[in-house]
Amino acid sequence: MKEIVTYYNQFDEWGRLEREPIEFRVNWHYIKKYLPPSGSILDNGAGPGKYSMELAKDGYQVTLTDLTPRLVQIAREKAAKLDLVSQFEEFHVADARNLAMLEDEQFEASLMLGPMYHLQNELDRIKAIQELHRVTKRNGIVFVAFMPRIRHLLTSLIYPEHWKPNDTMNTITQFSESGCFNHAEEGRFTGAYYFNVRDVNPFMEENGFESLELIGSNIGAILPPASWTYWKDKGEEEVEKVFEFILERATDPSILGISSHLLYVSRRK
Repeated sequence: MKEIVTYYNQFDEWGRLEREPIEFRVNWHYIKKYLPPSGSILDNGAGPGKYSMELAKDGYQVTLTDLTPRLVQIAREKAAKLDLVSQFEEFHVADARNLAMLEDEQFEASLMLGPMYHLQNELDRIKAIQELHRVTKRNGIVFVAFMPRIRHLLTSLIYPEHWKPNDTMNTITQFSESGCFNHAEEGRFTGAYYFNVRDVNPFMEENGFESLELIGSNIGAILPPASWTYWKDKGEEEVEKVFEFILERATDPSILGISSHLLYVSRRK
């Protein structure tokens, strides 16, 4: 995990969600759709806490965890700056595979929008999901983010120089079988695991969850920068129509594989 912490120590995750607002807006739309009206919420693997801050603004009591100490500190500072500290129960530096500092069935709902990107070993993925199950109340709502393997395969074919070692067909084929991606260049996104879309629901259901929806958080990622420039030049109203178009199709199973991220919504059995 050392190289992952190193990456996030230098990467602006808060800024990424600002630069890619569709992912945040789609996720937030469906999170709000399923959240209970009040209660304690876990944001597990929260990074700098962008979702946590919105939860706190809406009156939820939030517990934030992340593997990277720097990001937990940024979240503390954001909460203070936004005058939201009273809405936070705890800030923890924690590994999603071991949430021993949290009690059984502590939360009405839980978010895990990051850790599953970086657990390449199946037993580690199961540990993280079992911990999420343990700390969430019965019938509580759980949101988990995944990255689809087919999307990264396509991205590797389109931008091979950007995603080394996925710049040969042999390595791309190996990735298609394993789902594990370790960047050949230092300082780049690495230590990653990508799910086959068809495996997400069965994996979660085998570990104690009832599937409610699987959502393409950012199918807009398929559009190149020139396309976004075109729509932005048309004006804010036209861009908003693009967003609504993407939001309406976010649950269409036929396009989940082209989204850069997926949001799995479930109920804890």
